[in-house]
Amino acid sequence: MRSSEDNKGSKYSSSFPYWSFLCCKSSISSSEIEPTHENNMMSNESSELSHANEKKKPGGWKAMPFILGNESFERLAAFGLFANFMVYLTREFHMEQVYASNILNIWGGVTNFFPLIGAFISDAYVGRFRTIAYASFASFLGMMVVTLTAWLPKLHPPACTQEQLALNQCVRASPSNIGVLILGLTVMSLGSAGIRPCSIPFGVDQFDPSTDEGRKGINSFFNWYYTTFTIVLVITQTVVVYIQDEVSWKIGFAIPTICMLCSIILFFVGTRIYVHVKPGGSVFSGIAQVLVAAYKKRKIELPSEKQGLGIYYDPPLDGTANHVLSKLPLTNQFSGLNKAAIIMEGELKEDGSRVNHWRLASIQQVEEVKCLARIFPIWAAGILSLVSMAQQGTFTISQALKMDRHLGPKFQIPAGSLSVISLLTIGFWVPFYDRVMVPSLRKVTKHEGGITLLQRIGIGMVFSVLSMVVAGLVERVRRNAANSNPNPLGIAPMSVLWLAPQLILMGLCEAFNIIGQIEFFNRQFPDHMRSVANALFSCSFAAASYVSSILVTAVHGVTRTHSHPDWLTNDLNAGRLDYFYYLIAVIGGLNLVYFVFVAQRYRYKGSVDLQEKDQDVELASHNTKD
Repeated sequence: MRSSEDNKGSKYSSSFPYWSFLCCKSSISSSEIEPTHENNMMSNESSELSHANEKKKPGGWKAMPFILGNESFERLAAFGLFANFMVYLTREFHMEQVYASNILNIWGGVTNFFPLIGAFISDAYVGRFRTIAYASFASFLGMMVVTLTAWLPKLHPPACTQEQLALNQCVRASPSNIGVLILGLTVMSLGSAGIRPCSIPFGVDQFDPSTDEGRKGINSFFNWYYTTFTIVLVITQTVVVYIQDEVSWKIGFAIPTICMLCSIILFFVGTRIYVHVKPGGSVFSGIAQVLVAAYKKRKIELPSEKQGLGIYYDPPLDGTANHVLSKLPLTNQFSGLNKAAIIMEGELKEDGSRVNHWRLASIQQVEEVKCLARIFPIWAAGILSLVSMAQQGTFTISQALKMDRHLGPKFQIPAGSLSVISLLTIGFWVPFYDRVMVPSLRKVTKHEGGITLLQRIGIGMVFSVLSMVVAGLVERVRRNAANSNPNPLGIAPMSVLWLAPQLILMGLCEAFNIIGQIEFFNRQFPDHMRSVANALFSCSFAAASYVSSILVTAVHGVTRTHSHPDWLTNDLNAGRLDYFYYLIAVIGGLNLVYFVFVAQRYRYKGSVDLQEKDQDVELASHNTKD
């Protein structure tokens, strides 16, 4: 049986890479969203507010145009830049594709890692409003710097023709040019670190979760949030990319920069309407307390089962303390951590509270740390499964540039717009899966979700491997066609739509793997740690970007010989990009085996209801406390 709070709260996700939002969009409507600690902070701290502030009603929908406008314009700026940036680096900065790919991977990794730091600073010290405000200025400054690299001749190398670029005769970007570009990207990452982890919680803060109207508002907010995000994606992948590719990079970068300025103006216009929730402290201190207490008591023997739980520190939860909504039962897995909750002489005050938090932890705290320990192997397996996605913005675009992109005699598809195929796949598949397949599977498996979350993640990993195999086969056909029909630009006489199968498979991978991971992390993390769960999910993409960069660099160096160029040489027709895709498929296959191994041994998080009965979140057959 599912825990009601956990089931309803599992629909939260964070504003990180675009595929996570689109995957979640259709799943939001499948169940009612109940407030987690993010949207309970307002009610938890209401007793501490003054009488005047108590009379001030939540901003509600009055604040939404400003919050959604700020976030939408920021995403339009960030994704409008990223969607076609591989083309900008290779065509305008004349970089080799390996170098350009590494820059994109490193930037993507930093951008996806920083939200974890931003979430910590926001929750513990600064607050969401200030974090978004400072971060918005950082994003705008970063966008201005990147835009200047296209506007000012001194900040980019001299222009050259496509023929010169194909023959490697163009002047390379100078170290100062690259330095300014990286500076702009770094400042943009700092901005994303503050906006992305705080935008959803800040929007939820505007509604009162203690009322029916507030709960309905929260649910509608999520729907509007993902709807606006989808619109932004369509605009960036089509209009903005087309302007950059066919009209002018100056205008193509100026548009997102102006949008970022508009987002700042919108955000501050609504300042007096917003509800401001004070920082509630960081969850990391509780994790550290458990580890320190367990280490200090490492020589103590664990009590036997006959002694019961009386010697453990297990204070009651009132439903608001530390924003915890459900209690976790004591388990025997990672039993060494249980020592942190053993009550020793002199560790409790007369009122039952702890004398020193660094010597005695509660059962709840211990089990929360165990949740992290159990989730870590699953999280690690998710990293390698995302490496294939990193290729969509790099080598897939390189393939498209060497293919016939014409639709009719005049229109040419921008290479950066091809990812729309994956978006359309997700948009069509997720509603079909949610409304047709899940009810059918539910009748067979008797499982509310049709299949378990881990099974859903595993299916997504299978699609990830298949997408790389198909990508390798298509690249082999493209390379042979190009070499059999040589021309100055090295373009193969085959339509760019040959790339559609691998992009469709990647869309299915995202629909299964990404949404599965989001739900898994939100359900299996403790209630008040879901912001950390979403930030950790973003770190998966960061790690995948770094792995991809290391892999590209290693392949570039190892596969080069005196008689043959490396697999990822700048001339795709002379390289073997298909071998690189096969290598990723092999790594993905091995990772799938590892995932199956750890998934079979995973024990889902339990909870304690009012009758003190263990409830499993995912499978009724897993009520074990091991």
